[in-house]
Amino acid sequence: MLPKITVITPSYNQGQFIEQTIQSVLTQQYPQLEYIIVDGASTDETLATIGPYVGQLTLLSEPDTGQSDAINKGLKIATGDIVCWLNSDDCFMPDTLNFVGAYFAAQPDCLWITGDCSIINSEGISVRKPIRRYKRLLRSLFPSAYLGFTNAICQPSTFWRRSVHEKLGFLDERLQFTMDYDLWLRLASRQKPYITSNVLSAFRIHAQSKGVSSFTQQSEENLATVSRYYSSRTIRKLHQWHNEVIVKIYRLIN
Repeated sequence: MLPKITVITPSYNQGQFIEQTIQSVLTQQYPQLEYIIVDGASTDETLATIGPYVGQLTLLSEPDTGQSDAINKGLKIATGDIVCWLNSDDCFMPDTLNFVGAYFAAQPDCLWITGDCSIINSEGISVRKPIRRYKRLLRSLFPSAYLGFTNAICQPSTFWRRSVHEKLGFLDERLQFTMDYDLWLRLASRQKPYITSNVLSAFRIHAQSKGVSSFTQQSEENLATVSRYYSSRTIRKLHQWHNEVIVKIYRLIN
């Protein structure tokens, strides 16, 4: 029997992209789907865009303190056996949820799974293919490579059992950029992820993306996050060096 999956979408003023996100979830045709949108009281066309779909999802719209707060609100009311979040500018690939549900059903010991993701721009065109290949290479190695050296986990392609975060805790709301990385490191303390090469989602980059406009701050928060979980000075130094290189690259391509 396929497990129930809860998908949470945090949203604030993402009217330009959110309908594509919603449709990518609802067209999955997954029989055991719970879809929760947690909106931070958007002032653009977001709520009007969500309106026609309210019969197929749960909508909570109220002020929040940021993305982590919104996701935690969704996680706290989620009833699915498997949970994830999909940001309001990202999309699932067709049949993602059926693949994930079948995977967890066949692997009862699996606590979490992560897959590949495409990187797209505001027009939905695939970009930054070398970055995608590089992260795929790291994920083929060992946890210190894809979680210590850097965070090579694709957030919208990652799913985990609700019972795990209920034991390990929810997202750290003090973190602005690395709330996902912090969660991955906690999950990895219980079990390294099951990794699939399947492309499960599309991660969108655009001018308003936090990671695009604030990559230096994100790099600093990444280093602080990994330092809390890795005592190895070598890992921390390699992570810092990697961050410095990535920041220089992003300054060239942005």
